[in-house]
Amino acid sequence: MSNSDDFGSLNLKPELLGNLADLGYTEMTLVQEQSLPLLIDGNDVLARAKTGSGKTAAFGLGLLNKLDATSFTVQALVLCPTRELADQVAKEIRRLARAIPNIKISSVCGGVPLRSQTASLKRSPHIIVGTPGRVHKHLRSGNIDLGNLQTFVLDEADRMLDMGFMDELDAILAFVPAKRQTLLFSATYPDAIADISARVQRDPITVDVTEEEQPAQISQTWCAVTRENRTEELVRVLRAWGGALNLVFCNTKIDCAEVAQYLQRQNIVAVALHGDLDQAQRNQVLVRFSNRSASVLIATDVAARGLDVKDIDAVFNYELSPQAEVYVHRIGRTGRAGKTGVAVSLVEEREMWRLLEIEKSLPDAVLQQRGIPDAKRGDETLVPLMTTIQISGGRKNKLRPGDLLGALTAQGGIPGDAVGSIDLFETVGYVAVRNEAAKKALHQLANRPIKGRKYRVRVRK
Repeated sequence: MSNSDDFGSLNLKPELLGNLADLGYTEMTLVQEQSLPLLIDGNDVLARAKTGSGKTAAFGLGLLNKLDATSFTVQALVLCPTRELADQVAKEIRRLARAIPNIKISSVCGGVPLRSQTASLKRSPHIIVGTPGRVHKHLRSGNIDLGNLQTFVLDEADRMLDMGFMDELDAILAFVPAKRQTLLFSATYPDAIADISARVQRDPITVDVTEEEQPAQISQTWCAVTRENRTEELVRVLRAWGGALNLVFCNTKIDCAEVAQYLQRQNIVAVALHGDLDQAQRNQVLVRFSNRSASVLIATDVAARGLDVKDIDAVFNYELSPQAEVYVHRIGRTGRAGKTGVAVSLVEEREMWRLLEIEKSLPDAVLQQRGIPDAKRGDETLVPLMTTIQISGGRKNKLRPGDLLGALTAQGGIPGDAVGSIDLFETVGYVAVRNEAAKKALHQLANRPIKGRKYRVRVRK
């Protein structure tokens, strides 16, 4: 007999339940437990849950459960505020759907040529995950037909409002059929969210798990620095308190790029995420960080919107933001899912007012001033265990993760447990392998035909 908090208690398709077991999904998170029965029953749902709470799996399973894979029409539309979040949501839905044959999921975001997206949309996908601006552009051009839409999802709706997407949302609603299920997920409940819900939903049932969720266990530290020694001190705090995955926030993209270059000169494997990168470069940076072949990601707040990388060990504020709420959002990237996290901020004397504003806005938080200890452990903790190999083929070439895994492990190749994440985009793929297996993996991928052809491969550094 199934417990009420496991997926077996739900009226889900057998193939979805079997895949969840294969993925190791057993007990539901709070937002899944409270919203999934409502979603499966066809209710409109207004859900409030923090990032990292399992909401993507909640609405992903809900829309997949009623999807007809034999009908090549757009049956679900998920709107996200950023390209990065849309790509992550699409990736998660693909994982949840992998036991259902012939499902097509398209990511429709800016930063990619319209022509290639238009060609992909000619054979209608079952599910579109995208950003409001680009989805609206395709709707106006007639490239997307929402006449058979069943499920409409607004993910991180509060951030969409913050980023000024209200006009695009209104325009998209003109193309959405009146008879549909509408799901709205938000981390906060500003008045505008209630207004949107009233306009797009029918008798929604509210689910709010933020009060019940376990508060994050994050130790918060600040260290005094000067303008001259700030970057050197960042290296010291990374070596003292950093872990396998570390996120560093800068206030400007110039600082972001310069800090990354400085860390690289110190032999720390660091990558930068900022507004001057094109989409292919952004994808590569996020893949290398999330697959653990880079130990430090330096990002601006704008670039990091929608970033959802699991198990970030520590967050470092190279500079404090002038807005106290930004500090809360930054450090919330660590200490998730019941784990502990570390947050360290570098503060010049002239910036003390920012620290005081944060302390006033967070009366329960304890930001302890500490000196930076000399790291006795060396740089071992900051050395990634994985290497990323890039392959010159992707989903457009009909490649699947299993194809790359098979090529890597076939006939005297590397062991399966030496292979990490495999990420496939339209025309390029990335596979993470353990450092000691990288040379052999490169040889396997370069010399073995995959689905009848050979591809160019290279190590990404």
